[in-house]
Amino acid sequence: MENQPQLSATAIISPQYCAPATHPVDLIITKERTLRDSFTITDTNNNVVFTVKSSLVTIVTSHEHRFLCDANGNPIIHLRRSLTATNDTWKAFRGESEESKDLIFTRKLSSLIQLRTKLNVFLANNSTQDCDFTVKANLSQSSWKVYIGNSDNLVAQIKKKLGTIFSREKYMVNVSPNMDYAFIVALVVTLD
Repeated sequence: MENQPQLSATAIISPQYCAPATHPVDLIITKERTLRDSFTITDTNNNVVFTVKSSLVTIVTSHEHRFLCDANGNPIIHLRRSLTATNDTWKAFRGESEESKDLIFTRKLSSLIQLRTKLNVFLANNSTQDCDFTVKANLSQSSWKVYIGNSDNLVAQIKKKLGTIFSREKYMVNVSPNMDYAFIVALVVTLD
């Protein structure tokens, strides 16, 4: 990512989550082994940056819910996916809201049939058919890259480390300077 053009600050969730202008941000997202999908997000010094708590999905629930919380447990983003839709769409709302006025972004498959996963991300204020960000997986689905729109401007890289019986699954995330790392974390926790 060193030869990429310098981004201006790209705050999607909040300016406080934009990586400093001179250094990328490296995060480790650990998927916890529980009935619900829970994640702990730490920096390279093992400081908790975010946590993600999920609702228990049952036969009678029509939506899956995940809540991205700051280090103090305050909800920042409510991620919601319809379990009845075929296009794997996630919607992100501010705080714990589900109201359209609090919509931040929508993430969905670029097409139903794919050899490599490609996801399109549309910010709430986007009124066009052109996506604001694209998430592309490699063939083995073990790494992803996040680009601005359909360009080659790379803003984040994600590598998945599979867990074993004794260890947990982890995502190693590198976020470009000036990019909103809370937004990138929100995308990562919708990948599985």
